[in-house]
Amino acid sequence: MTGTLFLIPTPLAADTAQSILSPQIKDIILNTNYFFVENLRTSRRFISELKLGKKIEELNFYLLDKETPESEIEIYIRILENGNNVGLMSEAGCPGIADPGSIAIKMAHKKGIKVVPLAGPSSIFMALMASGFNGQSFTFSGYLPIDKIERVKAIKQLEKEASAKNQTQIFMETPFRNNQIMQDLLLNCQGETLISIACDISSPDEFIKTQSVDKWRKSVPDLHKKPTIFCLYRK
Repeated sequence: MTGTLFLIPTPLAADTAQSILSPQIKDIILNTNYFFVENLRTSRRFISELKLGKKIEELNFYLLDKETPESEIEIYIRILENGNNVGLMSEAGCPGIADPGSIAIKMAHKKGIKVVPLAGPSSIFMALMASGFNGQSFTFSGYLPIDKIERVKAIKQLEKEASAKNQTQIFMETPFRNNQIMQDLLLNCQGETLISIACDISSPDEFIKTQSVDKWRKSVPDLHKKPTIFCLYRK
């Protein structure tokens, strides 16, 4: 018998685990001793915050970030093949979505290992929910190009596709580059194009607002170092 790979959502904001996460997630963690995690420090802190009575030093954490080679992940998978349940955790939100943990999920399926997704916060879907944009047709493009010329091309293409397909375009940026991408949006999008900004989702400082590019140009928010999801829409 192989173990089960549980996909465990984690909080988007600090000190919110107790109020946001379901009892099911706590039960799974309580009965799991092996974890594949994107960030060791935040994962240990998250489990400690749940106050489940588990001793962190007795748990087994395996780093699975964008630098982890697939050959090492294949070794991790043996833990499941040996009959142990494993919890997969992203640094924040749902694992497997814009997250390197998707590689472990793919390997688990190839090995015939059961994969169980657990319900929890996803900044991408929460931003879409709150945008007021088309929720039936949407595309998540992840991170846009770092190179400025390529990024501007990408923004114009997203705006074009939003209009042609009546489709919400969702993307994100590394928090310390948020203000740069906001400026690129305001400089290169048409005035009537709508942009929704979802910043610090689920935290006490949460900021979610949808308005036209013309209106954003009159009052540009400071998004520096704040986790943000951008949604773009144009009829």
